Amino acid sequence: MSATPIIDLEGLCVFKAETILSKITWKVMPGENWVILGANGAGKSTLLHAITAYDSFSGGTIRIDGHTYGEYNWPELRRRIGIVSSELEARIRPAESALDVVLGGYFASLGLYDEPTPELYEKAEDVLTSIGCSYLKNRGWGCLSQGEKRRVMIGRALMIDPILIILDEPCSGLDPVARERFLRFLQDLKGPSLVMTTHHLEDIMPNFTHCLALKGGRVLRAGRLEEVMHEEIISELFDARLSVTKENDRYKLNIIKI
Repeated sequence: MSATPIIDLEGLCVFKAETILSKITWKVMPGENWVILGANGAGKSTLLHAITAYDSFSGGTIRIDGHTYGEYNWPELRRRIGIVSSELEARIRPAESALDVVLGGYFASLGLYDEPTPELYEKAEDVLTSIGCSYLKNRGWGCLSQGEKRRVMIGRALMIDPILIILDEPCSGLDPVARERFLRFLQDLKGPSLVMTTHHLEDIMPNFTHCLALKGGRVLRAGRLEEVMHEEIISELFDARLSVTKENDRYKLNIIKI
């Protein structure tokens, strides 16, 4: 018996004032880590918003873990997907402790509106320890560095024992050293499948297995990472003459002509 896809999209379309996504067909299987690659405006964030039901879609089918959108309690299913984004970060109160931010992940809320049980507090502390952030337990959100915030957001996502963690441009706003530390942290993260959006090849760590290349709201190419990371494909993706090199299992983009 074949495994059930974590994400299964068929002909997904999003239309607002204009077409943003057109006929996206894509599957993420258990054990796969995907990067969604594309230029600004390619539709990467819109795709994630549609998958998590934070944005409506105009056509096609979305299935998460075998459940079809519109035929299942989507808010309940969404609780099984961890989300890390600067958009969520910006909505967290500066005085909220790192521990409470992690706890909020269990309730799928920003801020605590239910009294957590002692068992949940213990789990949140264990999660902070597992991501190397136990020292941040009582520190206010507004006092954390950008890199610390991203790691705590990963902890928040892990509180629900997710089947998938979505990372929307997780390196935005990080200085070069914090960025590299966070990427190495992602490389060592064990557990659920990952889907990460980026427009930087350098953000793709060796634990990512597949790539969905989006251009103008359409799938340019999708498949195993080594099948997509070719100069012809990446040059077409970004509308420039580019070269792609690989060193120590990391990709690098070089601009030849723009």
